[in-house]
Amino acid sequence: MYENFFSLSKAPFSVVPDPDCTYLTTQHADAISGLAYGVLERKGYLALTAEAGLGKTTALRVLERLLAESDVLSSVISVPRLNSSEFLELAMLNFGFREVPSSKAQRLKRLEEFLIDANAEGKIAALIVDEAHEMSADLLEEIRLLGNFESSEQKLLQIVLVGQNQLNDHLNAPELWQLKQRITLRLSLGRLDREAVEAYINFRWDYAGGSLPTPFSLAALDAIAAWSQGVPRLVNVICDNALLIAFSESNRSVDVQSVREACEELLLPMSPIARAPSFKGARPAALPAEQAGPGITDEPANGTAPNSWVAARPALWKRWRGFTHSQKNGRLKTGILLLKEP
Repeated sequence: MYENFFSLSKAPFSVVPDPDCTYLTTQHADAISGLAYGVLERKGYLALTAEAGLGKTTALRVLERLLAESDVLSSVISVPRLNSSEFLELAMLNFGFREVPSSKAQRLKRLEEFLIDANAEGKIAALIVDEAHEMSADLLEEIRLLGNFESSEQKLLQIVLVGQNQLNDHLNAPELWQLKQRITLRLSLGRLDREAVEAYINFRWDYAGGSLPTPFSLAALDAIAAWSQGVPRLVNVICDNALLIAFSESNRSVDVQSVREACEELLLPMSPIARAPSFKGARPAALPAEQAGPGITDEPANGTAPNSWVAARPALWKRWRGFTHSQKNGRLKTGILLLKEP
């Protein structure tokens, strides 16, 4: 509605996960790189957890594209409320099975044959499960059993579990102890700090075609960081509503009052930082340091997994680093398409 008013080509703050518009903090780049490394090196069971709204699903979409570059056969499931029979059927359909046997024994046999054939062709099969924190203990146990497909040398099926932090609590349950023991790589995402919130907003604005600097004042950016508490999804919602308010009042700049009105309309709890009298004109951190996520750097913060990946898949790693560097250097409109360059 306000795109023309602010000279934009598209809505900048959509809450729909868009892999072409992925703001990569170091922690997001590390998470995506770590999961890709774990799948490519056939580590078996991997897990990514984070609070709601921190970009798990967006990271997952980028991971899918990255794995496709290495001809990984992926089956992605984002529907958590299934029974074991429905889950196995959907997993096979997403792997490309045209016909799925009605018998569970026949399904498992067909799946095993598929995995053996893929392995013989040098391909890797990955089962990626989103919203895993919503799954029952029985279904998570069934997923564990699927990981038992293996050759004498390696796992035939790589399993990635992605969910909110409650997934960690589920895995601590006695009945899921065997699954927890098998997870070889655990990754997590944290909230954005004040500087990362501003960088995130600038990134989204540029992606939407903004030729001018963002219309948010310094105080407005402080307010967005404080009210959102560093959660990207809330940043999107607040910015979208604040822009709509500014548009309705024919204001080409967004001040702290527009942000306040947006947050009140959204019934968001007021942050203590937003109430502080010294808030205006300052640059307070939206979060305690231990909760804040880092920003983009030239190299991943955790070098262990990516360095191993460099040795294992140098060409793929080069394309991945090309994407992250292009984002950092401002060449945003090519986005994830850089991964497809030869």
